[in-house]
Amino acid sequence: MRPPAFLPRGVEAVVVTSGHLRRLDPHVHAPLLLTNTLISAFSRASLPRLALPLLRHLLLSSPLLPLRPDAFTFPPLLRAAQGPGTAAQLHACALRLGLLRGNAFASGALVHAYLRFGRVRDAYRAFDEMRHRDVPAWNAMLSGLCRNARAVDAVGLFGRMVAEGVAGDAVTVSSVLPMCVLLGDRALALAMHLYAVKRGLDDELFVCNAMIDVYGKLGMLEEARKVFDGMSSRDLVTWNSIISGHEQGGQVASAVEMFCGMRDNGVSPDVLTLLSLASAIAQCGDICGGRSVHCYMVRRGWDVGDIIAGNAIVDMYAKLSKIEAAQRMFDSMPVRDAVSWNTLITGYMQNGLASEAIHVYDHMQKHEGLKPIQGTFVSVLPAYSHLGALQQGTRMHAFSIKTGLNLDVYVGTCVIDLYAKCGKLDEAMLLFEQTPRRSTGPWNAVISGLGVHGHGAKALSLFSQMQQEGISPDHVTFVSLLAACSHAGLVDQGRNFFNMMQTAYGIKPIAKHYACMVDMLGRAGQLDDAFDFIRNMPIKPDSAIWGALLGACRIHGNVEMGKVASQNLFELDPENVGYYILMSNMYAKVGKWDGVDEVRSLVRRQNLQKTPGWSSIEVKRSVNVFYSGNQMNIHPQHEEIQRELLDLLAKMRSLGYVPDYSFVLQDVEEDEKEQILNNHSERLAIAFGIINTPPRTPLHIYKNLRVCGDCHNATKYISKITEREIIVRDSNRFHHFKDEQQNFPLGDCLKKMLEYHILQQRQQQKELCIEEDAGTRQSRQEARGTSPFSRKVCLLLHETSHVRTTQRLKKIVKVEWNSGTWRRVCA
Repeated sequence: MRPPAFLPRGVEAVVVTSGHLRRLDPHVHAPLLLTNTLISAFSRASLPRLALPLLRHLLLSSPLLPLRPDAFTFPPLLRAAQGPGTAAQLHACALRLGLLRGNAFASGALVHAYLRFGRVRDAYRAFDEMRHRDVPAWNAMLSGLCRNARAVDAVGLFGRMVAEGVAGDAVTVSSVLPMCVLLGDRALALAMHLYAVKRGLDDELFVCNAMIDVYGKLGMLEEARKVFDGMSSRDLVTWNSIISGHEQGGQVASAVEMFCGMRDNGVSPDVLTLLSLASAIAQCGDICGGRSVHCYMVRRGWDVGDIIAGNAIVDMYAKLSKIEAAQRMFDSMPVRDAVSWNTLITGYMQNGLASEAIHVYDHMQKHEGLKPIQGTFVSVLPAYSHLGALQQGTRMHAFSIKTGLNLDVYVGTCVIDLYAKCGKLDEAMLLFEQTPRRSTGPWNAVISGLGVHGHGAKALSLFSQMQQEGISPDHVTFVSLLAACSHAGLVDQGRNFFNMMQTAYGIKPIAKHYACMVDMLGRAGQLDDAFDFIRNMPIKPDSAIWGALLGACRIHGNVEMGKVASQNLFELDPENVGYYILMSNMYAKVGKWDGVDEVRSLVRRQNLQKTPGWSSIEVKRSVNVFYSGNQMNIHPQHEEIQRELLDLLAKMRSLGYVPDYSFVLQDVEEDEKEQILNNHSERLAIAFGIINTPPRTPLHIYKNLRVCGDCHNATKYISKITEREIIVRDSNRFHHFKDEQQNFPLGDCLKKMLEYHILQQRQQQKELCIEEDAGTRQSRQEARGTSPFSRKVCLLLHETSHVRTTQRLKKIVKVEWNSGTWRRVCA
């Protein structure tokens, strides 16, 4: 007999071997066994449209030849169901026919179908209605909960299974083990391992593989290695799990060693092996090793034949700072999905190319028509944050709300970080309060935002609330807390947090934590403590740690300690011209021009290029970028911007503004120094914003480098003149300028006089520190223990009426401005 033409190949054998079925005719009633066999065959062939009519044929059979579905009719139909509605209808039909009573096979299929569509509550109800629940039924429920990432439910169900005396098998253990990773519960992983040993399941190959995988993802590499060494036989999955575990744990050398052992044991790597190896090589920065991995994939045809492998190569080259190679690999891929685009966007961001990252995203939207997924928002939102593109970032936020991805914890964290870094702290706090499930990420984002805005007390209060809600902090939390204490001058609290992270939470400090501590002590003027802290730390200081100390030495004019910090920096990072500039500025601040010339000669001899300073401002959904210096500003409104700057400069001088030429090369004329200062990138961006926005509109400026002291002072005057709030975010923190918060012109002039007096008194008295942005906050306290002249100046800084105080000052001291510094004539 020849089967009908519409039957797929997978069903032909069933029809041919059923010789007594002459033809498929709805009027001919086939035996029930044969009908069930056909339903099962259609279901395996993914043809539910052919299987369901057979069920209808059984239900509508003639009373003369009654055929009714039995318990074996429904399981294949439930497996082929393409929606929860179909599963519910089949459930109702089976109940009406009474086919679920005492039949674990049919009930298990029903539980599996509900879980496949995420209907956990319906699955629980069907599971509880089962009279006899055998181990496969428990395993079906456990595996379904695992696929739906219901970790708490899965662990609870396993506990119920043990309490009812049901002995789990290898499938049970393999289903529960991945839930330990979702919960981050190391104790549970050890308990499951013990359960497997007691049940004699620790010799099962796939149980051992699952244990190695879980231990590796939880960072328990010693336990993973013990399981690996105790295995009598290993397969490819075993080697991939142990290599991936070492790679994820940051033990790159061990991962490469395990890969070599894998080859020595005659096991050929697959794509997953090379993915882990590529990630490990990217972590250690081995460009030659990365190219070798790429060549191996090319020989196997995996680079173009496997989209996952192609994405991994793009990611590897991006992490190796070879973004051009990553772009070429991306362009050569015949098929690209949303993950491919997200990987390239993230790569550009990792290399500090936020504008290019946004350009790639725009191209993805306009030309590829791909809809953003969760990873897209996580990749693009930081780019908007980096450029300060608040309006475009707000549109991205609205798009996430439209797609429902704003409820994702990672997307929500990026949105909070966007508003915080764009100066919209109130909006960031509102979103944080509205977050339904606040994990560690949102807490870290808002604590960091409060810290960089100078709200250290609020950041510490929020951390206390985080502890009360039972959220465990991580190393990022303490980096944000220490940075907040540094900006707010909360030294004692910062010391307490540094000790707390080790004693209370068992978090081992990394270089970022030590750098924050050095920065905090240095800002507070405790340079000796900062230096002792560096000498006694258990890790080798990196460039960030020595850079923090050098920055503090520049603020407080400690040249000798600054030399020590700079020597270490020149050894660790000899091509970073920023450290040379910082040292040069320190020499200039204390008037040691020979030191300035020496450092700048060193820069010229080594042919080092300074990183161009740029500032950006978003106006009408367009980000405008300005570079320092006239030669780099080819802008349509360049002449108009220059006129605005000259007009502002004249008004600033009338209020008492005096340029600080210590931030400019000294071998140029005075007029040229003034022009250089007036063409710093942040001033160009501010002038552009004043021209192109309505009066009194707040301006948000974003700078890639630190704001110099003169621009900091000038911005205060501009805020006063234009009656605008100006928020400048540099590489270190936010600077808020608001008219009613400024005192003009007394503060800046007296600071310069007091700085000069401090330099004269340094050999006899303790150094008196005044930060450029400290204002008059601690002037009365600083007046204690200084000379009568310094006491009078500090008390005058505390006056609220600067006009009256200026008149009083003239009676106390006569000074003149000469060669970039104040000189006292008489008192």
